[in-house]
Amino acid sequence: MNISDLHSLLLGEGTGALPKEKTLLRSSREHKRVFAKHLSYLQALFKALGFFSVNCLDQHVEKSPDRVALIWERDEPGTAVHVTYRELQDLTCRLANTLKKYGIQKGDRVAIYMSVSPLSVAAMLACARIGAVHTVVFAGFSAESLAGRIMDSGCKAVITYNQGVRGGRTIELKATVDEAVKNCPSIQHVFVAQRTDNKVHMGDRDIPLEEEMTKADPTCPPESMDSEDVLFMLYTSGSTGKPKGIVHTQAGYLLYAALTHKYVFDYQQGDVFGCVADIGWITGHSYVVYGPLCNGATSVLFESTPVYPDPGRYWEVVQRLKINQFYGAPTAIRLLLNYGEEWVKKYDRSSLRVLGSVGEPINKEAWQWFYQVVGEGRCTLVDTWWQTETGGICIAPRPSEEKAEIIPAMAMRPFFGIVPVLMDENGEVIEGNDVSGALCIAQPWPGMARTIHGDHQRFIDAYFKAYPGYFFTGDGAYRCPKGYYQITGRMDDVINISGHRLGTAEIEDAMADHPEVPETAVVGYPHKIKGEGAFAFIVLKEQTARVDHIKEELKAIVASRIAKYAVPDHILVVKRLPKTRSGKIMRRLLRKVVTEQSSNMGDVTTLDDPSVVKEILDAYQKYKEKNSS
Repeated sequence: MNISDLHSLLLGEGTGALPKEKTLLRSSREHKRVFAKHLSYLQALFKALGFFSVNCLDQHVEKSPDRVALIWERDEPGTAVHVTYRELQDLTCRLANTLKKYGIQKGDRVAIYMSVSPLSVAAMLACARIGAVHTVVFAGFSAESLAGRIMDSGCKAVITYNQGVRGGRTIELKATVDEAVKNCPSIQHVFVAQRTDNKVHMGDRDIPLEEEMTKADPTCPPESMDSEDVLFMLYTSGSTGKPKGIVHTQAGYLLYAALTHKYVFDYQQGDVFGCVADIGWITGHSYVVYGPLCNGATSVLFESTPVYPDPGRYWEVVQRLKINQFYGAPTAIRLLLNYGEEWVKKYDRSSLRVLGSVGEPINKEAWQWFYQVVGEGRCTLVDTWWQTETGGICIAPRPSEEKAEIIPAMAMRPFFGIVPVLMDENGEVIEGNDVSGALCIAQPWPGMARTIHGDHQRFIDAYFKAYPGYFFTGDGAYRCPKGYYQITGRMDDVINISGHRLGTAEIEDAMADHPEVPETAVVGYPHKIKGEGAFAFIVLKEQTARVDHIKEELKAIVASRIAKYAVPDHILVVKRLPKTRSGKIMRRLLRKVVTEQSSNMGDVTTLDDPSVVKEILDAYQKYKEKNSS
């Protein structure tokens, strides 16, 4: 039995193992009962299979060895590389045997510091095949950030490229690794692959990867793994302290990644799935690698940027590769929106069937542009909510009944087995609709993280202490009169103005309607009378003498869209907002600025450019001096 049979088992299809239970996944009680009924059997099944390798590679090689598994859209435009399942299995097994040759075995940790490519995917699968635990580090992080993750996880080896290429720029990956491992005594070997023709320094522990792989056996029996053995660790930043090593295990994670990939995106055999995330993030793990490969899909690996060599890059790729599902970040959509429709309409997008957004709530303007311009008003658009900790999508408009409504910029419906609840400040469940609260999940699901590496108490404190008996997501949500869910932002992005609780995302969404303001970020600050007030940071589309007029127009929009109490007390124009390398705005840094806590910024290693902090501090100081005089 493979993952397809498991789908049938859970949905009551095919063999009739669970007759008339096709609706069980719409009922959390039935979902829980069926999982409990089959849990011991499934655990034994997964252990016997060598679960990951068989389901992501071997089962497809047996049936359709020449089916394309990966299309590598390299940074260089028009140079896509197609890799079949047979070829990917060969790459994976050779790499796995190379790791074993140099002493990597079940349970060992391996850091992967590579740009997205077939070889980086094979590196992940090779670790899974021999039972090693991979920790992928985004190939843009500094040496300090890489070293911190290596030391925390206790990695024995690093797999990297000599250099990376992105947006026409060369990135010195090996040099960064060299700097990082100076302070990492656990590292025994650094495996170096060639992405460019340039030579790099090779020391005593450095191993030329492709050279070793050509000598390795192309077959490698998969290691027998228990369903709860660790598959990977992925680091995510906390508001304070060092990044957290989120731990995901074998069976539950893959099951959930595969199920959500299939049902949220309406994946059909033969589809070309285009998730443009990097493998350094959980989106890349679940919807570039594991979910699509488990389902036998053709997955696109996008190495470049949305605007290289021009703002039509995404849509040219859609046309050329005939992508059926396109999954990207609202940040990129907002960026491309500013370049106009002509870059989209220049290319044929008739192959597209489903569009998806991920990473943060999408504002209505970006949603409408994505739906109407990119999707031509005919593609299903799923605004997905989930986290590194959840392993896969938890709330999204699909799956649902055929032709069920989709409300713009709203995640809407919980996925199979997800039981969301809203909690009030007293830790009580909020009943009914048209209510807001802290978003929690009431029962376990297969893809949930199991712990934080080396600090289980931190895991308990972060996710289970605030609301005992529930998983606290850290996000706030609104349940509309129809019972659908809208994510309002992080709970630390919820402000209470004169007793009115509202997410800062609501204010940002309103301000985004202004044509001269492409980006906004709102945070709360202490207010002597109202308790809290709203402080807005805005980026203007272009320099203008109308700054004061624009600020007044923004206030009028917020008052009109939400209420007068929601109008920001302060609006500060900045050149850019502090963003992580995945494009998320780090609002906690802005909060530190306006609450005069800039001496304690916490972890800033995930910022795309740390110098932005000083820029904003300087702008804030000038604003403060001007308004106090």
